[in-house]
Amino acid sequence: MGETVFDRRSGLAFIVAFGIVSLFADGAYEGMRGITGPYLALLGASGTAVGVIAGTGEFVGYCLRLLSGRFVERTRLYWPFTVGGYAVQMAAVPLLAFVHLWWLAAFVIVMERAGKAVRNPAANTMMSRAGEKIGQGWAFGLHEALDQTGALAGPLITALVLARHGSYAAAFLWLGVPALLTVLSVVALAIRFSFAGDFAQTSKSAADGDGLPRAYWLYATSAALVAFGFADWPLIAYHFAQAKIVTAPVIPILYAVAMGASGAGALVLGRLFDKFGFVSLVPALFVAAIAAPLVFLGGTAAAVAGAVAWGTALGVETSVMNAGVAHLVPEQSRARAYGIFSTVFGVSWFAGSALLGALYDVSFGLLCAVSVVAEAAALIPLVLTMRELRR
Repeated sequence: MGETVFDRRSGLAFIVAFGIVSLFADGAYEGMRGITGPYLALLGASGTAVGVIAGTGEFVGYCLRLLSGRFVERTRLYWPFTVGGYAVQMAAVPLLAFVHLWWLAAFVIVMERAGKAVRNPAANTMMSRAGEKIGQGWAFGLHEALDQTGALAGPLITALVLARHGSYAAAFLWLGVPALLTVLSVVALAIRFSFAGDFAQTSKSAADGDGLPRAYWLYATSAALVAFGFADWPLIAYHFAQAKIVTAPVIPILYAVAMGASGAGALVLGRLFDKFGFVSLVPALFVAAIAAPLVFLGGTAAAVAGAVAWGTALGVETSVMNAGVAHLVPEQSRARAYGIFSTVFGVSWFAGSALLGALYDVSFGLLCAVSVVAEAAALIPLVLTMRELRR
């Protein structure tokens, strides 16, 4: 009690506590997102509408991070943005139980993504402060491991509720339990670690867009190429079902396997990042590159290996890459840097997913070629980033 800055012990405690917040949050919104497709169909939405709604939610969510990152850096309202973003996001989960028109449900789905966008840059910036004491890779890797535990539990909750009650409304209401726990725990965290949001005043030049180093932009370019070549899970699951690679009940099990690999990959690569720096991301690019060929060109055994590779790469992309931003940007500029980085990553993933989805109907080989080339090309700006740092 009474700290004004992190030390090693309080830094670790903060990351674990924030990981528990994310565990509850992922349990709520990943459980929700796992059944929004069939729920929208039940409300009368077409397949095209479902795809557009999902894509719009992701696009809005990533682009909004650009604005929220800039605004939180100017105002220094790190905890209000974090708590407010979680509150909006979590309110959307049980709210779906009371929505009976598909276009209203679409609004709530986009609202959930917007809430995440509001809190993401502020939360990442505060976690990076704790990461200064325990290692950025370990901090973001440990947080991701706890995060993915919730991502695994949420869909299992909805599956159990649907199996017992057959009601989507009941499933959304049950997900309100981890949603409420999320809000309560993040408020408690804000009270206990209020100093985490105390940052020095940002200079006018930094607020106007100066100060992000060349290495940061090279690194963001590498992340954009990684995202562009990374297939979305819905496309992978669609392929498993259409090609009858595995039976329908096995598909969510493979997703659970991928989530487990994501958490484990984040922990391992996080430790390696703290020890070896950016060079540790090179094998992660290789893992990302082999995911698509394994998934789309192989049989059952390759599908399992591909799910593990896909999950491992996802864990690195959503955690260890964030640790890299903290190494490249001073803390007073990180909220904006995280906002830009997330926007670049998300827009590239959106564009790449659209292209890979279109190529799926043309040629599996061409789809895999685009994916592999994009992941391999990401190595070039990553190497340039390391050269820039050596200078």
